[in-house]
Amino acid sequence: MDLICGVDEAGRGPLIGNVLAGAVILNPAHPIDGLKDSKKLSSQKREFLYQEILNHALAWGIGHASPKEIDQLNILQATMLAMKRAVEHLTLQYQIMPSLLLIDGNRAPRIDIQTQTIVKGDVTQPCISAASILAKVTRDKEMMALHQEYPEYGFDQHMGYPTVHHLKKLTELGVIPGYRLTFGPIKKIISREQHG
Repeated sequence: MDLICGVDEAGRGPLIGNVLAGAVILNPAHPIDGLKDSKKLSSQKREFLYQEILNHALAWGIGHASPKEIDQLNILQATMLAMKRAVEHLTLQYQIMPSLLLIDGNRAPRIDIQTQTIVKGDVTQPCISAASILAKVTRDKEMMALHQEYPEYGFDQHMGYPTVHHLKKLTELGVIPGYRLTFGPIKKIISREQHG
């Protein structure tokens, strides 16, 4: 049986936190209804499908790259690293090797498995949609944990993305651990703090 594994990321655009990737091999005997691009689903629907994936997929894995790794490598390379880690986690956890990786977008990590990139794959390929949901829900949980720690930043609202409200709070309150120091808005605030 060909084991096709979908891979997708979440969290390339935010100013803070890990970039996450999901890797999922769906079970043909247990199809999951309603899989589509995680951004097009309500948070309730995403949560429901997230549980369905954990319960019914043949195999799944999550990988991340830290803000420090993002700053060292750049966001694209860190995303590739998170994808590689998600697939490695899946193969270690389940002792199975996918025959093909379907990767959302136009770039693939260097890995010893046949890969195929698909632009907008999270719309057309259920296994990539599943990976996208896994990555997005995991990242949102991390942001909610950060919100518990620093409620005044409003992470529960903007999830770390550079919204007007987020940038305003950042300017008022300053940079906390976990921000991506090489990202433009953060560099600007740090420079202002140093020269202010």
